Amino acid sequence: MFCCVGNDDDLREVTIGKDGAFASMTPGSVFVDHTTASAQVARELAKTAEESGFDFIDAPVSGGQAGAENGILTIMCGGKADAFEKLGNTLDAYARSVRLLGPAGSGQLAKMVNQICIAGLLQGLAKGIHFAQRAGLDVEAVLDVISKGAAGSWQMENRGKTMTQGKFDFGFAVDWMRKDLSICLAESRRNGASLGAAAFAARRPDCFGLRLADVIALRRRSFANDFQSALHET
Repeated sequence: MFCCVGNDDDLREVTIGKDGAFASMTPGSVFVDHTTASAQVARELAKTAEESGFDFIDAPVSGGQAGAENGILTIMCGGKADAFEKLGNTLDAYARSVRLLGPAGSGQLAKMVNQICIAGLLQGLAKGIHFAQRAGLDVEAVLDVISKGAAGSWQMENRGKTMTQGKFDFGFAVDWMRKDLSICLAESRRNGASLGAAAFAARRPDCFGLRLADVIALRRRSFANDFQSALHET
């Protein structure tokens, strides 16, 4: 069985809540969850599944709407190796990269790393575009040339041009990124990691009036000073 919902509470509701999916799972079967949720809930549900004789794989995805539509998602998995092997090539139907990274919760932890990296890349790209505009440069020309060098990234290739054109009505909503980064921050408090940039991004997007806009809409505000303040606070 496969599942993808919004957050920890949604996941608990559809699995162990009233009429939850876990009640219909048969011994030896595998429940695959594509939700971006906490590692804690993944471990909790994996334990519940084990006690009932089936397996739970936390398998958050990366690649966005386009990745899903084109079947080229990246899937980060956590769970038992034998349960993962039972899936065979099933996930390959909509993913180009699938990997088991460790026990239950490992997929969610890897997704946190992914979101932290994306947040940093987007903030850097937004500030770079803002600087280029203020400097009077041809922004698209600048992005074209630097994307061929060390500054190049998926975000620059796929989001740089739309950012300069003010197109923000597609992709991954700020609300979801904020939710994801809040999960990252909660985990960082447990493991002692310092995430100043993620802390800034997690607490500020709705102040921009961009709650339903694409994450890249963060470029509409120059936030260099606030960003640096967040780094010093953490």
